[in-house]
Amino acid sequence: MEQPPVDWDAAAKVAGRLAPPGPRADRAELEELVAGLRGVAAPAAEHASASTGLVPADGRAPADVSRVLVVDRPGWARANTQMFATMAEPLSAIIGDKRNTAASRLAAATQVGGVLALLAGKVLGQFDPFTAGPDGRGRLLLVAPNVLHLERTLRVDPADFRLWVALHEQTHALQFAAAPWLADHLRTRSASLLHDFDEDRRSELVASVANVLRGGSVLDVLSDEQRVVFEEVGAVMALLEGHADVAMDEVGPAVVPTVATIRKKFEAKRDEGASAGGGQRVLRRLLGLDTKLAQYRDGAAFVRAVQERVGRDGFNAVFASPENLPRATEIADPATWVARVHG
Repeated sequence: MEQPPVDWDAAAKVAGRLAPPGPRADRAELEELVAGLRGVAAPAAEHASASTGLVPADGRAPADVSRVLVVDRPGWARANTQMFATMAEPLSAIIGDKRNTAASRLAAATQVGGVLALLAGKVLGQFDPFTAGPDGRGRLLLVAPNVLHLERTLRVDPADFRLWVALHEQTHALQFAAAPWLADHLRTRSASLLHDFDEDRRSELVASVANVLRGGSVLDVLSDEQRVVFEEVGAVMALLEGHADVAMDEVGPAVVPTVATIRKKFEAKRDEGASAGGGQRVLRRLLGLDTKLAQYRDGAAFVRAVQERVGRDGFNAVFASPENLPRATEIADPATWVARVHG
């Protein structure tokens, strides 16, 4: 039986040991935090559905669109190793047993675990469509200590902030539920990046696994054809992230009374991180955080521009088929997407 290129169990353990501790809180506050996050998930999905016009294609209620897991930092890292293990299955056949030794798998686990440990303190929530349960629903991960830390740091209303975070992630859940082909499309396109590696370049691929998770330095070992696919996937991610960012604000103050204050403070925090220098700047580059921030903002600009031209339902045509997904050049030029899809 072929072994995966990364010892994923070891990676989860490394991340759990290295992840920084969360903010201090007493038991009652932690119990209220977990209950609060669980409690906002279903309403967030309903509000997101009303705002975006997206509904699950299988007919289930928006409130049931995802499996909700409130996790700590090690729990988030463990969930991501499970997701990456699913996504990286094609690597086993590509690399082969000769280069895929126990030592190389453990070394890769150490790298991946270290990266996940750094990210574990920064992610508020995440929707994982790739490790769906028997009922087909993906996992909604809400990272309790990070939500608590940021709501304290920003000094925002906790109930509003928790709902606001859940709105973003449940929008992702609705995107994948409204377009059941989307998860397989992304998985297939991502897997295509792993093919066409000759024997000499396969060792580079193993060494770059952690860099792939950091967001983009895999370009160093991609062919011209693979770069095209990488940019295509990046455009889809910009679309999904930007759409979720727009949706979490468009519900308005009737749903999240302090939404304008939260967005203002949140963007100021993002800008502060993006302008950091020294070690923080290096860390942001290593983790791909600036690339992620660009995806949010470029994608949101695309969504707003398209909706201004063809309305919400016209925008939702992106979820009709893979052919309607925006190309990399169209993210920066929404009019070309409108012309191609709507004529």
